[in-house]
Amino acid sequence: MRKWNLLWPFWAITIVHGVAILIFVKGFLLTRTELPFYSRCSDVSQSPCFTSDSLSGSNPSVPPSSDSANSSRCWTKPAVNRIIIIVFDALRFDFVAPSTFFEESKPWMDKLRVLHKMASERGSSAKIFKAIADPPTTSLQRLKGITTGGLPTFIDVGNSFGAPAIIEDNLIHQLVQNGKRVVMMGDDTWMQLFPHHFKKAFPYPSFNVKDLHTVDNGCIEHLLPSLYEDDWDVLIAHFLGVDHAGHIFGVDSSPMIEKLEQYNSILEKVVDVLERQSEPGGLHENTLLLVMGDHGQTLNGDHGGGSAEEVETSLFAMSFKKPPASIPSEFGTSSCQLDLEGREICTSTIQQLDFPVTLSALLGIPFPFGSIGRVNPELYALGAGTWKLEGMKVGNYINSREQEEWMQNYVNVLCINSWQVKRYIDNYTASSVIGFSDEDLLHTGSLYADAMENWSYISKDLLSNSDGIDFVPSLKRQIDAYSNFLASIAELARSKWTEFNLKLMTLGFGIMVASLFVHFLAIKRVGKQCSSSFATKDCGKTLELMLSCFMVAMRACSFLSNSFILEEGKVTSFLLATTGIFMLRYSITKQKHFLNVFIFLLLMIYCRFTIEVGLLKQADTSAFLKAYPSWVLEIASLLPGWTYITKSVPIIALILLAQLLLKNITRSHSKGVWKFVMYGTILCYILIGFHWALENDMLHFAPAIEGIGKNCIPRIIYATGLGQLSLLLFRQLFGEEKLLDCRITLLTKTAAMLAAWSPTIIILAGKQGSLVALASLIGGYCIIGMDNLKHGEDGNGRILTVDCLPVTQWSLFAICLFFSSGHWCAFDGLRYGAAFIGFDEFVLVRQAILLTIDTFGFSVILPIFGLPFIVAKKYSSSQAAKGENTLFMRLSQAYLMYGLIMAVPVTASILCVIIQRRHLMVWGLFAPKFVFDVVALILTDVSICLATLYYVPHPESC
Repeated sequence: MRKWNLLWPFWAITIVHGVAILIFVKGFLLTRTELPFYSRCSDVSQSPCFTSDSLSGSNPSVPPSSDSANSSRCWTKPAVNRIIIIVFDALRFDFVAPSTFFEESKPWMDKLRVLHKMASERGSSAKIFKAIADPPTTSLQRLKGITTGGLPTFIDVGNSFGAPAIIEDNLIHQLVQNGKRVVMMGDDTWMQLFPHHFKKAFPYPSFNVKDLHTVDNGCIEHLLPSLYEDDWDVLIAHFLGVDHAGHIFGVDSSPMIEKLEQYNSILEKVVDVLERQSEPGGLHENTLLLVMGDHGQTLNGDHGGGSAEEVETSLFAMSFKKPPASIPSEFGTSSCQLDLEGREICTSTIQQLDFPVTLSALLGIPFPFGSIGRVNPELYALGAGTWKLEGMKVGNYINSREQEEWMQNYVNVLCINSWQVKRYIDNYTASSVIGFSDEDLLHTGSLYADAMENWSYISKDLLSNSDGIDFVPSLKRQIDAYSNFLASIAELARSKWTEFNLKLMTLGFGIMVASLFVHFLAIKRVGKQCSSSFATKDCGKTLELMLSCFMVAMRACSFLSNSFILEEGKVTSFLLATTGIFMLRYSITKQKHFLNVFIFLLLMIYCRFTIEVGLLKQADTSAFLKAYPSWVLEIASLLPGWTYITKSVPIIALILLAQLLLKNITRSHSKGVWKFVMYGTILCYILIGFHWALENDMLHFAPAIEGIGKNCIPRIIYATGLGQLSLLLFRQLFGEEKLLDCRITLLTKTAAMLAAWSPTIIILAGKQGSLVALASLIGGYCIIGMDNLKHGEDGNGRILTVDCLPVTQWSLFAICLFFSSGHWCAFDGLRYGAAFIGFDEFVLVRQAILLTIDTFGFSVILPIFGLPFIVAKKYSSSQAAKGENTLFMRLSQAYLMYGLIMAVPVTASILCVIIQRRHLMVWGLFAPKFVFDVVALILTDVSICLATLYYVPHPESC
């Protein structure tokens, strides 16, 4: 019963935290209301816009009827018969645009040469676009965006590994409903989003980021033969090689360049087939080719956030109609430069939001009901191929008439586009719980009303067939009016799309604040049970308490600034180094343990360096990114053996860890299960070293041996770790043998638990894993030593309480390890490749567990299960005689302190999200930070509960 008196507060606090977070998430991460409405051809009869028949002069005075709307022309006149969409996942803009468009040429540029050739030779019938995506830039959100025309919602990020079928209106649904035959090949995410829409599908598994070829080879196998077939209207081929090459090797790598060269070869064959069949009467006489990316990627190959590298992707469009099409220059966004071969190439900009509605207009099908995009004039002109305006001269009546006809057509398309968006906004406001504010609706409604009123005047003159009137200026103003309305809707949606429920958010925050008081009261309760106070009259201890509170408060307050969140790793290392300098005072005064403090400060320098290296993955936040390649090359040139040193250091660190563990076995009272677990860990360290040696390019092994090292060794390590944890659990449940005292028992159990976890965490972290593990061991030893530095001050008066400063240092050091191991609080900071170490196929639960261990192994799991060292090292055998249960009371107090220290910044993060919910970077920075913090807190709470169950013995055992 005594044991459960110590443990129940941990479970209660975990439940309270879970409830608070669930309530807050319910109010903050609400998904956009998906309306169950679908556009139909007959709907256009409700619009005030012309039909294509009206524009051609047939029955202009008669409004479109439902019957006529159900004709083959539907909302707009079909402009293309077939569309080929080739998606290259994570296609950066500089993969497609010539290197002359950028300040500095890079090795990965100018590889898709066939696109440069087509863009320069085909005139206005081929163009390169910079496509701007909306964050978050995970593949699921981007595929939803380019098919629905709506903005992504943050909560969908959690579904990126298991995409649910899209139920709202979308481009694929409209294609199928209107008799278009769709064929898909490549990324199987399309099958998850649209499980029953494709006439033929050739899906391939997409989440094994180490596999660069399976999906691409499948696309190649089916793409070229399909071009000779006439059983489809829209063909989608989604390649993944570039995305996977980026995740594993980065942009500036040989595999990436090889992939781009392969894609160039594929595109050459595709263009050749299409050109040979594009003559009048040919299969591809009226085909539109689209080569596009769903999002970009950083130089390290990551994506998911909102940086320019991630949101800027590419779109290449090419029409095989003859003659080429063009549009008046005032409606284009072209920027032209010469490429390396002296050819003029023009690029334009398009919002991915505009993609589905533009394709719908080209195919003559209804626009998706929830689309808020605009029909892009340049892409629509390129596909339609009917705007023959090249060589127009001002004042030329014939060409002016052609321009007027073009503008009439485009105005009509924009009118339908604006009516559809206005209809959606009205329905959304009526159906959604909150919708848009009256002020916003009044503003957008006014823009729409003005545009439609102006259109009514112009349309009367157009329908009267008045001769001699130049409508071009009026049509230009009308295009601007519709464009302004559509732009205002998109801007409004981007700023206020998510429905925040402030009541639930405030309630969740209030419960979190209440949990902090529960934490504090629980600490006081344990302190009273130990017959000692949490605070004392000792000035030194009071100063330490104030310093601890100040450090926690400073870190919590830093979350109110986006700059400090970006630099959180450096902020935490600075705060931790400050505590080390504070302890330097004790060391100098006492004239002892100076080496401990000095090593700790050196370790902080190492942490700061590794955090900076980790920031190299975030180009915008690295202070020495540009200098990094130069000094690395300089070191490599000065030290011929530099390559051997970098490859051998992780092995050396692994040997040191094994040696320390072996030393612990021989010196401690480990025996039975505990000794078996530690020897198993040493064996795992040997296997990890062998695994890394097999990955070394300088060593050559037989292919069979390399195959064993690739998958079998990691699986053996996972299985061994699981077996070790099972043995420790069995030992805890069914046998508690007495040792010399509780202190030795606690130390041995802690060492065994850390030994069981460490091999799995190290191998998932890669070759840096052994270095980070060694650094964590040294840091923990220094913190314990600095804590013992003050132990002599208290005599026996404070043996029953835990000092808050070492626990604070322990928690700050855990955060430093998170950033030192190359992570940061963003979805592109997740190392997806770690989830596939030892496995080639994707299984959701298994890969999620491995990814969680990799992300939080050094920052949550090891620090929490290693915390008893702080308590046990201060607890001598002579003190044990004063009360054996006091050791575990102190351990409970230490865990309560640790939990409180970790909960305070999370509470501050929640407050920050409430305050900054309308901030420009809320979805790109504050929301990901919130998600990482709450996941870490829940994992911390659960780990503390499990640790206390494991470490606190049965009453009769100790």
